[in-house]
This record gives sequence, C-alpha cells and structure tokens, in this order.
Amino acid sequence: MRIVFVGSVESSRIALEALINAGRVPALVITLPSEVAGRHSDFADIGNLARTAGSAVCYTTDINSPAVLGAMASVEPDLTLVIGWSQVCRQPFRDVAREGTIGFHPAALPRLRGRAVIPWTIIRAEDVTGSTLFWLDEGIDSGPLLLQRLFAVAADETARSLYAKHTANLSEMVVEAVTLVETGNAPRMTQDHERASYCAKRTAEDGLIDWNASAASVLRLIRAVGAPYPGAFSLYNGEKIRIDAAAQIENAGRFIGLVGQVQCHSERGFVVLCGDGECIDVLAWASPTGKRPPVHSKLHR
Repeated sequence: MRIVFVGSVESSRIALEALINAGRVPALVITLPSEVAGRHSDFADIGNLARTAGSAVCYTTDINSPAVLGAMASVEPDLTLVIGWSQVCRQPFRDVAREGTIGFHPAALPRLRGRAVIPWTIIRAEDVTGSTLFWLDEGIDSGPLLLQRLFAVAADETARSLYAKHTANLSEMVVEAVTLVETGNAPRMTQDHERASYCAKRTAEDGLIDWNASAASVLRLIRAVGAPYPGAFSLYNGEKIRIDAAAQIENAGRFIGLVGQVQCHSERGFVVLCGDGECIDVLAWASPTGKRPPVHSKLHR
C-alpha cells in the first residue's frame, strides 16, 4: 500500500509515528515549511521524522498546486491521508490516489463540522464527541464515514485533555483504516446531512474573557482555549493577562464588588467577580510584569 501523508500539526506527528511504527511508512509526506509555522498554534515539524523513516518530503503552502500534484503522481499512491491540514483539498488532489483520500476530524460527524472543533466542543458543553476518519469529498467534512469512535466529554475537560483523547484514538484508527482499505473492507457510510452542524473559525482574540458572563461560562472558555491553543485572557492597564487555569469559589456571596473586579489575592493567584455574582479563583496565569493585578482593580474586555 503506497501512501501519501499530508499534515503539519501535533496530531499529524502522532498519526505519522503510528504509521511508521506499524510498518506503514508513507512513500511521500507533504507538510508546511517551518517558516510558516505561525499558521498553527500546534504546528509540528514532521519533515525530519518522515525522512528518517524513508519517506520523500514535499514542502508546500498550497496543497492544490501543480507542483504538489506532480510530486504525488510520481509515487503512484494507493491512498492519501490528510491529518491536520486546514486547506480544502480539491478534486484533482483527491483523485491522485487510486483508492481515494481520507481525512480526520475531531468530532462525531455530521455534528460539529468546520473549524476550532475542540474549543467549540467544550464551550458548548457537549456531553459526547467522537474521533472520525472519513472520505474527503467536495464539501467541508461532509464525505462518507470510514471509522468513528464516540466517547464522553468530561465535565472538567480541557483543550489539552480532549486533544489527547482524540490523538490517542487517531493513532490506532489510522493504522486500522489503512488495513481496511488494503483488504477492500473500508466502509463508506453516507453522513446524515440533516443532522449536520457547523463550527466557525476562532482566532486568538476570541479568547478575550467577557466578565459579564457567568462564572461557569468563563471557566468553560478558559478550559476550551488553553494549550495547545493560544489561551483565554483579560486586560489590565492595556496589558494582556493570560489565564491558564481557574476554579469556581464556593460561597462567593462573601465578595461584593463590580463585575470583572479583582476581589482579593489568593494563595496561587487572584479572585475575580463574574456577571452572575459568582467568583473564580485564577490558579495559573501569565502577564508581562509577572505580577498579579492589584486588589480592587478592574479587568477589562
């Protein structure tokens, strides 16, 4: 089975390592050059890993370019795997491999198609999600399903813990998928498009905390957009304070103040009043000065 592998992020590295360890070394690996690493907060340089394993490597910023299509055609692939690539793969690209092109999505398709799916899963307080391998078509995450693993989303799920659950699934699923394709047993289950939902793109600036929201909502945002993503943050005197971890304060009614106001300093950080009158205790944070905002100061959107 001659494989072309496409990817540029942490999940790409994990999937590629799984293939190599299973003796499924791709004939060609296509990835981003390191000078554009800033496109992804979870960028992973997989070029050296691929070369060490014996794969040819092609660097590109345009997956649909003639140069990429030519590089793919030169290895006469049976299958293309796209794991961690944000560009739409058009039909000429999808048609190069004899068996087709498989993509990965960290959601239970057809739900939560689109972008920033792991943060949206937590922000929306989803109870169940899934890791999905599917056949790419002309739509966005709309092609037939090949493999899907459903699992529960923990009440205290963070972006990092959810990412890790998906990549653990992926490392097993990608090897299984290649075997299914090779033996002619790979499913192509049509998605129920009436059940589809769509996630919009998020940027680093969307991590700005709205202190008018409830404490529970603020905590969900902090958990949803943390590592490997840029993180939740607030502003004090024009400087960004990134908030990496926090917990809700019991008996918050003891604090009377303004929304977004620092009520006191705690053992590890500082306590902030939210829009529902509840408070959160900021446990892990970073700021340019390395200092906590003063007691009674007000954090801003």
